[in-house]
Amino acid sequence: PITLEDMARHAHMSVRTFTRRFRGEVGMSPLKWVLQRRLNQAQRLLESTDLTVARVATASGFGDPVTLRKHFHMHVGLSPLAYRRAHNAPDPVHAESPPAL
Repeated sequence: PITLEDMARHAHMSVRTFTRRFRGEVGMSPLKWVLQRRLNQAQRLLESTDLTVARVATASGFGDPVTLRKHFHMHVGLSPLAYRRAHNAPDPVHAESPPAL
């Protein structure tokens, strides 16, 4: 888990200042940016590996497949498996997982 407080502390700023500056530079909130990066990683893994949805969830920082499915459907409009099928990616089998974000 990545919290806004952790990100602000790492940047040596208050949460309010960090959020304002981040939004000014990136154009979205820090947590929305993290979510987008995690979704992008999940998409890459679904397209290019045969990892199970559970392993994709862990490797992309969602922690569990339910959370991945919820965010994936909300932002991408498909379930992770439907996305995989639409992109002609391999069907899931047990495989080694890449490092988590």
